Amino acid sequence: MNYLKNTLRSQSLLCVIILLVGITGCQPKTEEQATADKRETDTEAKLEPLTSENVVEVLIAYEKEHADSLVIISTRHGDIKLRLYPETPLHRANFVRLTKAGFYNQGEFYRVVKGFAVQGGDSDTRTMKNGAYKIPQEFNPKYIHKRGALAMARYGDERNPEKESSSHNFYIVQGEVKSVQELRAFEAKHNMKYTPEQIALYTSIGGEPSLDQEYTVFGEVIEGMDVVDKISEEPVDGQSWPRDIVPHTIKTMNQ
Repeated sequence: MNYLKNTLRSQSLLCVIILLVGITGCQPKTEEQATADKRETDTEAKLEPLTSENVVEVLIAYEKEHADSLVIISTRHGDIKLRLYPETPLHRANFVRLTKAGFYNQGEFYRVVKGFAVQGGDSDTRTMKNGAYKIPQEFNPKYIHKRGALAMARYGDERNPEKESSSHNFYIVQGEVKSVQELRAFEAKHNMKYTPEQIALYTSIGGEPSLDQEYTVFGEVIEGMDVVDKISEEPVDGQSWPRDIVPHTIKTMNQ
Protein backbone atom coordinates (compact mmCIF):
# COMPACT_ATOMS: atom_id res chain seq x y z
CA MET A 1 0.00 0.00 0.00
CA ASN A 2 1.07 3.54 -0.59
CA TYR A 3 0.21 5.73 2.39
CA LEU A 4 2.60 8.20 3.95
CA LYS A 5 4.96 8.14 0.98
CA ASN A 6 2.20 9.14 -1.46
CA THR A 7 1.87 12.56 0.13
CA LEU A 8 5.35 13.24 1.38
CA ARG A 9 7.91 11.86 -1.03
CA SER A 10 6.09 10.27 -3.94
CA GLN A 11 7.74 7.04 -4.91
CA SER A 12 6.65 3.88 -6.69
CA LEU A 13 6.08 0.75 -4.64
CA LEU A 14 8.88 -1.76 -5.06
CA CYS A 15 7.73 -5.38 -5.02
CA VAL A 16 10.01 -7.51 -2.88
CA ILE A 17 9.96 -11.28 -3.24
CA ILE A 18 11.67 -13.12 -0.42
CA LEU A 19 12.62 -16.77 -0.85
CA LEU A 20 13.15 -18.57 2.42
CA VAL A 21 14.95 -21.88 2.05
CA GLY A 22 14.96 -24.08 5.14
CA ILE A 23 16.50 -27.46 5.80
CA THR A 24 14.48 -29.66 8.12
CA GLY A 25 14.65 -33.23 9.12
CA CYS A 26 12.00 -35.90 8.77
CA GLN A 27 11.28 -36.21 12.46
CA PRO A 28 7.62 -35.79 13.50
CA LYS A 29 6.66 -32.55 15.21
CA THR A 30 7.09 -32.38 18.94
CA GLU A 31 4.08 -31.68 21.14
CA GLU A 32 5.41 -28.17 21.73
CA GLN A 33 5.73 -27.52 17.98
CA ALA A 34 2.24 -28.88 17.32
CA THR A 35 0.80 -26.67 20.05
CA ALA A 36 2.57 -23.62 18.63
CA ASP A 37 1.24 -24.35 15.13
CA LYS A 38 -2.30 -24.76 16.48
CA ARG A 39 -1.99 -21.50 18.44
CA GLU A 40 -0.91 -19.68 15.28
CA THR A 41 -3.84 -21.12 13.30
CA ASP A 42 -6.32 -20.32 16.05
CA THR A 43 -4.99 -16.76 16.35
CA GLU A 44 -5.39 -16.09 12.64
CA ALA A 45 -8.94 -17.43 12.79
CA LYS A 46 -9.77 -14.97 15.57
CA LEU A 47 -8.83 -11.90 13.53
CA GLU A 48 -12.11 -11.13 11.83
CA PRO A 49 -11.48 -8.83 8.84
CA LEU A 50 -13.12 -5.45 9.37
CA THR A 51 -14.98 -3.23 6.91
CA SER A 52 -15.61 0.49 6.66
CA GLU A 53 -19.14 -0.20 7.92
CA ASN A 54 -18.23 -1.95 11.18
CA VAL A 55 -14.74 -0.67 12.04
CA VAL A 56 -15.80 2.01 14.55
CA GLU A 57 -18.30 -0.26 16.33
CA VAL A 58 -15.81 -3.11 16.62
CA LEU A 59 -12.93 -0.92 17.81
CA ILE A 60 -15.06 0.87 20.40
CA ALA A 61 -16.17 -2.48 21.82
CA TYR A 62 -12.60 -3.80 21.72
CA GLU A 63 -11.24 -0.74 23.53
CA LYS A 64 -13.60 -1.37 26.46
CA GLU A 65 -12.15 -4.85 26.96
CA HIS A 66 -8.50 -4.20 26.06
CA ALA A 67 -7.01 -1.02 27.48
CA ASP A 68 -3.37 -2.03 26.87
CA SER A 69 -1.08 0.98 26.71
CA LEU A 70 2.44 -0.48 26.47
CA VAL A 71 3.79 -2.40 23.47
CA ILE A 72 7.21 -3.64 22.41
CA ILE A 73 8.43 -3.79 18.82
CA SER A 74 11.28 -6.28 18.43
CA THR A 75 13.78 -6.17 15.56
CA ARG A 76 17.25 -7.50 14.88
CA HIS A 77 18.56 -4.14 16.06
CA GLY A 78 16.85 -4.43 19.44
CA ASP A 79 13.54 -3.54 21.08
CA ILE A 80 11.44 -0.38 20.94
CA LYS A 81 9.05 0.21 23.83
CA LEU A 82 6.06 2.47 23.18
CA ARG A 83 3.21 3.97 25.14
CA LEU A 84 -0.17 4.29 23.40
CA TYR A 85 -2.37 7.28 24.18
CA PRO A 86 -5.83 6.71 25.71
CA GLU A 87 -7.04 9.94 24.03
CA THR A 88 -6.84 8.17 20.65
CA PRO A 89 -8.99 5.13 21.52
CA LEU A 90 -9.75 3.91 17.99
CA HIS A 91 -6.09 3.92 16.97
CA ARG A 92 -4.99 2.32 20.23
CA ALA A 93 -7.64 -0.40 20.00
CA ASN A 94 -6.76 -1.11 16.37
CA PHE A 95 -3.03 -1.37 17.11
CA VAL A 96 -3.56 -3.61 20.14
CA ARG A 97 -6.08 -5.77 18.29
CA LEU A 98 -3.68 -6.44 15.41
CA THR A 99 -0.81 -6.95 17.83
CA LYS A 100 -2.62 -9.52 19.97
CA ALA A 101 -3.73 -11.40 16.85
CA GLY A 102 -0.13 -11.72 15.66
CA PHE A 103 -0.81 -9.64 12.54
CA TYR A 104 2.24 -7.44 13.03
CA ASN A 105 4.50 -10.46 13.49
CA GLN A 106 4.25 -10.86 9.72
CA GLY A 107 5.33 -7.27 9.09
CA GLU A 108 8.53 -5.30 8.59
CA PHE A 109 10.00 -1.82 8.50
CA TYR A 110 9.70 -1.43 4.75
CA ARG A 111 10.45 2.27 4.28
CA VAL A 112 13.34 4.14 5.84
CA VAL A 113 14.03 7.85 5.38
CA LYS A 114 16.93 8.89 7.60
CA GLY A 115 16.24 12.10 9.51
CA PHE A 116 12.52 11.75 8.83
CA ALA A 117 10.83 8.48 9.86
CA VAL A 118 10.85 4.69 9.67
CA GLN A 119 7.63 3.08 8.47
CA GLY A 120 6.41 -0.42 9.25
CA GLY A 121 3.43 -2.73 9.46
CA ASP A 122 3.21 -4.04 5.92
CA SER A 123 4.83 -6.96 4.09
CA ASP A 124 4.56 -8.56 0.67
CA THR A 125 4.75 -11.99 2.32
CA ARG A 126 1.83 -11.55 4.72
CA THR A 127 -0.80 -14.29 4.84
CA MET A 128 -3.05 -12.87 7.59
CA LYS A 129 -5.75 -10.46 6.37
CA ASN A 130 -7.31 -7.64 8.38
CA GLY A 131 -9.90 -6.34 5.91
CA ALA A 132 -10.32 -3.22 3.77
CA TYR A 133 -10.98 -0.36 6.18
CA LYS A 134 -9.58 2.94 7.38
CA ILE A 135 -9.59 4.47 10.86
CA PRO A 136 -11.28 7.87 11.39
CA GLN A 137 -8.66 10.49 12.23
CA GLU A 138 -8.19 11.35 15.91
CA PHE A 139 -6.12 14.55 15.76
CA ASN A 140 -5.26 15.89 19.20
CA PRO A 141 -3.34 19.18 19.60
CA LYS A 142 -1.61 17.68 22.66
CA TYR A 143 0.24 15.19 20.50
CA ILE A 144 2.77 16.40 17.96
CA HIS A 145 5.25 14.72 15.65
CA LYS A 146 8.16 15.10 18.03
CA ARG A 147 11.11 12.74 17.81
CA GLY A 148 9.81 9.30 18.84
CA ALA A 149 6.15 9.96 17.99
CA LEU A 150 4.14 6.94 16.79
CA ALA A 151 1.54 7.70 14.11
CA MET A 152 -0.49 5.99 11.40
CA ALA A 153 0.19 6.46 7.71
CA ARG A 154 -2.61 7.19 5.27
CA TYR A 155 -3.54 7.86 1.66
CA GLY A 156 -3.18 11.44 0.40
CA ASP A 157 -5.86 14.12 0.54
CA GLU A 158 -6.86 13.64 -3.11
CA ARG A 159 -8.36 10.22 -2.41
CA ASN A 160 -8.73 10.63 1.35
CA PRO A 161 -10.02 14.14 2.15
CA GLU A 162 -11.16 13.03 5.63
CA LYS A 163 -7.52 12.14 6.46
CA GLU A 164 -8.50 8.69 7.68
CA SER A 165 -5.64 6.48 8.79
CA SER A 166 -4.33 3.28 7.29
CA SER A 167 -5.65 0.10 8.85
CA HIS A 168 -2.16 -1.12 9.74
CA ASN A 169 0.76 0.95 8.35
CA PHE A 170 2.47 2.97 11.07
CA TYR A 171 5.60 5.09 11.39
CA ILE A 172 7.96 6.33 14.09
CA VAL A 173 9.32 9.84 13.72
CA GLN A 174 13.03 10.50 13.77
CA GLY A 175 12.96 14.08 12.52
CA GLU A 176 15.37 16.97 12.95
CA VAL A 177 15.67 19.99 15.25
CA LYS A 178 13.56 22.95 14.07
CA SER A 179 13.86 26.68 14.62
CA VAL A 180 11.16 28.85 16.16
CA GLN A 181 10.75 30.60 12.79
CA GLU A 182 10.05 27.26 11.10
CA LEU A 183 7.49 26.38 13.75
CA ARG A 184 5.69 29.71 13.29
CA ALA A 185 5.39 28.94 9.59
CA PHE A 186 3.86 25.54 10.33
CA GLU A 187 1.45 27.12 12.80
CA ALA A 188 0.18 29.42 10.07
CA LYS A 189 -0.04 26.63 7.54
CA HIS A 190 -1.95 24.26 9.84
CA ASN A 191 -3.97 26.95 11.63
CA MET A 192 -2.71 25.85 15.03
CA LYS A 193 -0.67 27.15 17.97
CA TYR A 194 2.18 25.29 19.65
CA THR A 195 2.52 25.45 23.42
CA PRO A 196 5.81 26.63 24.95
CA GLU A 197 6.50 22.99 25.90
CA GLN A 198 5.96 21.80 22.33
CA ILE A 199 8.22 24.52 20.96
CA ALA A 200 10.88 23.47 23.46
CA LEU A 201 10.63 19.87 22.22
CA TYR A 202 10.92 20.75 18.55
CA THR A 203 13.84 23.11 19.14
CA SER A 204 15.72 20.64 21.36
CA ILE A 205 15.09 16.98 20.41
CA GLY A 206 13.44 17.73 17.04
CA GLY A 207 10.70 16.05 15.06
CA GLU A 208 8.62 16.60 11.92
CA PRO A 209 6.05 19.42 12.40
CA SER A 210 5.08 19.28 8.73
CA LEU A 211 2.95 16.25 9.64
CA ASP A 212 1.04 17.83 12.53
CA GLN A 213 -2.76 17.85 12.10
CA GLU A 214 -2.26 15.78 8.95
CA TYR A 215 -1.64 12.33 10.46
CA THR A 216 -2.90 10.88 13.74
CA VAL A 217 -0.25 10.58 16.47
CA PHE A 218 -1.37 7.87 18.91
CA GLY A 219 1.72 6.98 20.93
CA GLU A 220 5.39 7.59 21.59
CA VAL A 221 8.66 5.77 22.15
CA ILE A 222 9.63 5.60 25.81
CA GLU A 223 12.65 3.30 25.38
CA GLY A 224 14.67 2.29 22.34
CA MET A 225 15.06 5.39 20.16
CA ASP A 226 18.59 4.18 19.58
CA VAL A 227 17.01 1.19 17.81
CA VAL A 228 14.98 3.54 15.59
CA ASP A 229 18.21 5.37 14.77
CA LYS A 230 19.89 2.06 13.87
CA ILE A 231 17.02 1.17 11.54
CA SER A 232 17.35 4.60 9.92
CA GLU A 233 20.97 3.74 9.08
CA GLU A 234 19.95 0.73 6.98
CA PRO A 235 21.19 1.04 3.37
CA VAL A 236 18.21 1.68 1.08
CA ASP A 237 17.51 1.60 -2.63
CA GLY A 238 16.04 4.39 -4.73
CA GLN A 239 12.59 3.66 -3.33
CA SER A 240 13.72 4.04 0.32
CA TRP A 241 13.30 0.30 0.81
CA PRO A 242 15.97 -1.31 3.04
CA ARG A 243 18.22 -3.53 0.95
CA ASP A 244 18.21 -6.03 3.82
CA ILE A 245 14.64 -6.22 5.13
CA VAL A 246 13.97 -5.38 8.78
CA PRO A 247 11.25 -7.76 10.05
CA HIS A 248 9.48 -6.85 13.27
CA THR A 249 7.33 -8.59 15.85
CA ILE A 250 5.07 -6.70 18.23
CA LYS A 251 3.55 -7.68 21.56
CA THR A 252 1.71 -5.95 24.37
CA MET A 253 3.36 -5.90 27.78
CA ASN A 254 0.83 -8.38 29.15
CA GLN A 255 1.18 -10.93 26.35
